[in-house]
Amino acid sequence: MELFFKGKEFVYNHHLTVPFRPLVPHPDKSIGNGDLDGNLIIHGDNLHALKSLLPRYAGKVDCIFIDPPYNTGKENWCYNDNVNSPIMREWLSSNPVNREDMLRHDKWCAMMWPRLKLLHELLADDGSIWVSCDDNEIHRLRSMLDEIFGDENLVSILVVENNRKGRNDKENIALTHEYMIAYSRDEFLSRGLDLTDEQISEYSETDPDGHRYALRDLRKRGSEDRREDRESMFFPLYFNKIDNKLSLERISQHDIEILPLRGDNSDGRWRWGKERVKNNLDLLVPRQGTSGRFDIDYKVYLTTFDDSENEKRKKPKSVWFGPKFSTDHATNLIKDIFGNNPLSHSPKPLEQIVQVIQLAVGKNGIILDSFAGSGTTAHAVLEANRRDDGNRNFILVECEDYADALTAERVRRIIRGYSFAGKVKEEILCEKINWTKFQKASELLRTINGLEALHSPNFNRIKKEIKDGELIVYGEKDITKTKPGLGGSFTFCTLGDPVDLDALLTGENLPNYDALGAWVFYTATNQTLPSTSIDPSKFYLGESPQYHVWLIYKPDMDFLKSNDCALTLSRAETISKTYRDKKHLVFAPVKFVPNKTLLPLGVEFAQLPYAIYRREQA
Repeated sequence: MELFFKGKEFVYNHHLTVPFRPLVPHPDKSIGNGDLDGNLIIHGDNLHALKSLLPRYAGKVDCIFIDPPYNTGKENWCYNDNVNSPIMREWLSSNPVNREDMLRHDKWCAMMWPRLKLLHELLADDGSIWVSCDDNEIHRLRSMLDEIFGDENLVSILVVENNRKGRNDKENIALTHEYMIAYSRDEFLSRGLDLTDEQISEYSETDPDGHRYALRDLRKRGSEDRREDRESMFFPLYFNKIDNKLSLERISQHDIEILPLRGDNSDGRWRWGKERVKNNLDLLVPRQGTSGRFDIDYKVYLTTFDDSENEKRKKPKSVWFGPKFSTDHATNLIKDIFGNNPLSHSPKPLEQIVQVIQLAVGKNGIILDSFAGSGTTAHAVLEANRRDDGNRNFILVECEDYADALTAERVRRIIRGYSFAGKVKEEILCEKINWTKFQKASELLRTINGLEALHSPNFNRIKKEIKDGELIVYGEKDITKTKPGLGGSFTFCTLGDPVDLDALLTGENLPNYDALGAWVFYTATNQTLPSTSIDPSKFYLGESPQYHVWLIYKPDMDFLKSNDCALTLSRAETISKTYRDKKHLVFAPVKFVPNKTLLPLGVEFAQLPYAIYRREQA
């Protein structure tokens, strides 16, 4: 079902009109060598930033996690996309968006649509996108994601319990949860989650080769476990006790017939069909119960035979809960890193995004967050790499002014390590308060005062409290701890001036060779350009399936006014001889050789904006 919202016709293809703006590295705010192919933190409008990523990352992002504004009416976010229509200009005059804005849902959809379209272009064919939201926009978000990513690719709408006490957002209900919607064309969830020690202990059986396994009942249990539910999965297996072998066919008159019978002896069914049973007979184990009846188990190995480190993993559930997913946990973590919470709200819990990464990405991959906030996604990537020695990369985009002081600074501290203040408590006295103790209150107070005098030198403070009928006296000591760094690097970037291909050479803002080359290559071939292939000294960009692509250009007005910027016959012949496996596409301001001479050489010419040609003629 298609979602309609006011302004959709104006933003439907707005992502196509957003100008390309090159990434500008800032080495002084980065850690490492300033590599645009590594970890990135980008400060700028995320719509423009996503467009700037296309030449390098279109179709290459393995996992997208975003936590956009929930549109509760309290965030005071602004709709400021430069869409050329009267309705959009009218909306711009009524910012910020708050609860009194009757069109706030339409504006939210108009803001999200072009960003989701660009995210779709960046996502790999086997990648996944995870979007956090709450009740305010979940139904509209689901409709937009269905339309852009395909409703058939919906994996799940997960519930994350992140506040056990509940928020007072609703008048009569204390909300304890939020949602995450996941889409993917790949069965990425088969990667599963790490097993706990308790779950690993279930693999208590060992085969002759030393491989650990657990036994599971082959008979289907629970819902749809009857024969009539799956008639094709009701069939006999035959067990020869002499040879200790199972078969789908009766081989000997002494074979024991085993059927999937339920507890009440009615016909049930197997979990597997005949073909799967036939291909996995070596995993099946007959089991005789106390009643004498035989059943069938199948082996589930802890590791695969071809990769001893490839452990079985548990299937994730649709509800995620526990202290590690709580906003309190997330707030305490950010306080440890900065000494306080610099946000007006709680950041996303670290373990929530770590778990997303475990499910969505192997040990290598690119994770993108275009609503980066405090940088939890980068922290999660580095933490996931630490746990399994992975080599994943992150790309963060944050439009707010705190992109450097908060988003990037958190990542700097996580990489390098940081110190944080904490408190250690030690119980000194615990007494049940009853009527007898109450009658002897003065004696109890003397005891407490004596303990306080005795232990005060060892603590910063002595505290007393009554909780659940008990008097507790404890000492509290302030400590400073050092959290070791996780290592790594990132490049901090801003967005450069828009590359206007129709007015490129005003002489004021000439993009560098790599930036213009990446954009020209992408627009001409719809392929991303590996930075390793670019050779500005030879004016070579790289190859696509159809062409070797060249760009004769320098960010130098004197060069662009000279004959050196032209495609000449000698240059065309050199290009033709360099690679002979496919045709050549050459971008240049001007050419001094006719097409009929170029075509036999396998060279096609594409002129850069006419403004360059006018400069050259002048």
